[in-house]
Amino acid sequence: MKYLFVHQNFPAQFVHLLRDLRARGGNEIVFISESGHGRMEGVRRVLYRMPPPARVDGPAPVAELARGMQRAAEVARAARTLRGLGYVPDIIIGHHGWGEMLDLADVYPGVPMLGYYEFFYHPTGLDVGFDPEFASQADVAPLVRARNTLNLLALAGPGWGHTPTCFQRDTYPDWARMRMTCLPEGVDLVRCAPDPQARRRIFTLGDITIRPGEKLVTYVARDLEPYRGFHVFMRALPRILAGRPDARVVMVGGDGVSYGGRAPGGGTWRQHMLAELGSLIDPARVHFAGRVEYDGFRRLLQRSDAHVYLTYPFVVSWSLREAMACGCAIVGSRTPPVEEFLHDGTTARLVPFLEPRRIADGVLELLEDGRLARRLRAGVRGQAERTLDMGDYMARYHALIGQLVAGRGETALPGAA
Repeated sequence: MKYLFVHQNFPAQFVHLLRDLRARGGNEIVFISESGHGRMEGVRRVLYRMPPPARVDGPAPVAELARGMQRAAEVARAARTLRGLGYVPDIIIGHHGWGEMLDLADVYPGVPMLGYYEFFYHPTGLDVGFDPEFASQADVAPLVRARNTLNLLALAGPGWGHTPTCFQRDTYPDWARMRMTCLPEGVDLVRCAPDPQARRRIFTLGDITIRPGEKLVTYVARDLEPYRGFHVFMRALPRILAGRPDARVVMVGGDGVSYGGRAPGGGTWRQHMLAELGSLIDPARVHFAGRVEYDGFRRLLQRSDAHVYLTYPFVVSWSLREAMACGCAIVGSRTPPVEEFLHDGTTARLVPFLEPRRIADGVLELLEDGRLARRLRAGVRGQAERTLDMGDYMARYHALIGQLVAGRGETALPGAA
């Protein structure tokens, strides 16, 4: 079968599907993207180049829409070149968030499209206004609604959609859910698995060394920022460090901003929080590892004694799935996206996002109560095996693709919403 993938980055959310298609054999795979980084055997890369941003007067979402339309035009240009060379896919799979797929039905009319719908923005009730520390501007509601324009254009076009969690699906209007499937993403349960010997060995990550007998508290995010609870976790650290003198903390994440705003004063959120907490943070016991290679990240989770995962009501990180698969003793935020994966007392200890003291108490409880920690590790690994199996995920993915190809893009599919 012939596949055409579209995403500004490569391989993005489609890495597991691409690997599975290669392993199955007999498929021709083309991937249109902007990024020139990355290579995968058996996948033909086609790159597009974005022109300078169009000059647009108006609020920020207007510029986002203009940029999305530019992106759609450049992807369509690349697709026309492919078509001119004789490549006509059986299905087009991509992400709707940046407008890249908007014009592809003009290039390949009748070819079914499966689009990834990640999040539908709301002015209240989800991430916006969730954290009272960062008050929303009075005129934020129109801007937030306008950010859905690319989503709405995609929903008005042909094709079917999928989204990885019920929480994300339910951010969309009722009528939109009827055109998408909730397709829970899987994780490699073999590569991400508990290592019973990890705490008996010396662990190293760069220049960080954790010895047997030391308690290791871990935190992972793409970037260290409030959306992922970095600020409240930092405020929990003095209580954790005082309560367990044998505890060390390793935080993985960059100093950029993936979601939300920049730190006051123009510095990084790490600098901002270190300035706030000062001598309460012992640099000999609190380590910032930056971004790390995947194997180091995986080994860190396997060694962790208490892993903290916090998020606004927003898209959940992949690292949560991997922490579950590695059998981490997790302290998670009691927010809807996390509660879809974890249950307090059986697979994790869930705590209020906005309360550093409660976060610290959750960590200390897991460090001090070995029986509870072992029970939660076993429970969360079992949950991962039941709900995050990569084989099951791929089977559901291929079944959905098969339905679309058989119907040549018909939108009345069973199992929607």
